[in-house]
Amino acid sequence: MELQQYIDQLLELSQQDDLLQLGRAASDIRQTFEDMLLELERQEQIKRLEAAEQGSNYEEIDYKPVKEAFFSAFKDFTSKRKEQQQLQQSLETQNLKLKKELIVRLKEVIDNEEKIGSAFQSYKEIHETWKKIGTIPRDQRESIQKEYSRLLEIFFYNIKIYKELKDHDYRRNKQLKEDLIFKLKQLRVANLAQRELETQLHALQDEWEEIGPVQNEEWETMKGAYWEAVRAIYDKINEYYEAQRQQLKSNIDAKKSLVAALEERLKLASEWLNFKDWETQTAFVLDLQAQWKTIGSGSRKENELVYQEFRTHCDAFFAAKKEFSLAQDSAHQLVVDKKKALIEKANSLSKSTDWKETTDLFKKLQKEWQQLGSAGPRNENKLWKAFREACNVFFEARQAHLESQDAANATNLLAKQALIEALKSYELPANKQEALGKLREFQKQFNEVGPVGFKERQATYIAFKTRMDELYSALKLEGQEKDRVLFEAKLESINASPDKQKLLQAQRQEIRKQIDVLHKEVLTLENNLGFFARSKGADQLRQDVEKKILGAQEKIKALRSKLKLIPNE
Repeated sequence: MELQQYIDQLLELSQQDDLLQLGRAASDIRQTFEDMLLELERQEQIKRLEAAEQGSNYEEIDYKPVKEAFFSAFKDFTSKRKEQQQLQQSLETQNLKLKKELIVRLKEVIDNEEKIGSAFQSYKEIHETWKKIGTIPRDQRESIQKEYSRLLEIFFYNIKIYKELKDHDYRRNKQLKEDLIFKLKQLRVANLAQRELETQLHALQDEWEEIGPVQNEEWETMKGAYWEAVRAIYDKINEYYEAQRQQLKSNIDAKKSLVAALEERLKLASEWLNFKDWETQTAFVLDLQAQWKTIGSGSRKENELVYQEFRTHCDAFFAAKKEFSLAQDSAHQLVVDKKKALIEKANSLSKSTDWKETTDLFKKLQKEWQQLGSAGPRNENKLWKAFREACNVFFEARQAHLESQDAANATNLLAKQALIEALKSYELPANKQEALGKLREFQKQFNEVGPVGFKERQATYIAFKTRMDELYSALKLEGQEKDRVLFEAKLESINASPDKQKLLQAQRQEIRKQIDVLHKEVLTLENNLGFFARSKGADQLRQDVEKKILGAQEKIKALRSKLKLIPNE
């Protein structure tokens, strides 16, 4: 099991001698273990829900034993580390006591020892002992060290030693302090791990305190340079920890944003009405969970709180999804029954040869099928397959029929093209009636040839009509005869058009429009007759109006005759 490796790592850490430096490593192992455990539990939850949706049982993996084993090992590590911390604190307290005693001794030497040799020997003993004493509590370290350093400075300034020895020590101490300041500056720009940086800084600070004094006139400048270098390193250390704090805060903020996004999405649950909606939302939740895994941890307390909130929302979502699935199963059964009825209708129509009407019926059935919606993932594909098979029986037979029609259309196209070629080379006879009869015969032959393919219909009709119009124009008909013959020819030509119904309807509407215009003109002229006075000039105007009225009425009569020639009128 993958989780066991983290238990092994923790047990290995517990066997180390110095556990004080391993606290962060143990915390990192715990965080990784908890993240992986969360992911595994989430996967188990998804598998259980998927199994429930499929109606099968799923035996979940119990991670409780390995979880208990891990936290037992973590507790053991923490306990051991705490013991070492307590021991270290005890040692530091003892060291603090010893250093305070040395400070008291050093004060006594400064205040009471009058012999230079004895004072210097006492100093050496005190100083050697001081160096051998280990670390003291951090909060006491600066004040104790400053006090000790202060006393050392007093000691070296107060005792009377040989001038040459004092000058030599001063020069040596100055060089050592300058070298140490240089090391601090180098440390500031060194590319070191944070823990190593702090360790080396503390070591250099300890070394600085152990170096003896320098000339008074040089001390302030050197001390300023020293603290400037130290503060620069502490600024770098503080920047690191501040960046760490900001990163932890950023991680918590990112996780809170995921919680907020999930919470807002759950408010819309009442709008999720079908499986597609829930699957879309499931993908959204899983994506949030995947994003969660990519975000690092925050502070332990906040991290646990925000995780519990996120987990609660996830559980609420999947519980709602399960409840929806149960409700949908009942609703889907109604759709199943209705779709089975459509399948029966489709089977009853599948052998029909009434191609047009049955095609419309099948389209209606298919529309009804779509309007019913899904019958659920367990039933939809099976029902659709049965319905599609019934549809295919009819449409495959229809396709075979249409293919046989295509062959007939090709034959008809050749016949019409031959007739058009004959018409192109035809010369009108001198006898007008004979010519009209021949043109009607051409029109009749063209109309009697069966239909051609859809792509060729319009072009074939236009080629035939264009040539016929040319021949009718060549007859040079006049007056009513021309109007009647050309209209009859136009109707015959329309009857041969693939858009016959549309063109006839347009012709009817155009004639009726002309009749309406003439009726209005007649009504206007009749109203105008009442305005003419009984004078010689008025009589002439009245006669002109009456003549216009008779002309309009004749046109109306002729147009109505044309309407009667149009089929179905």
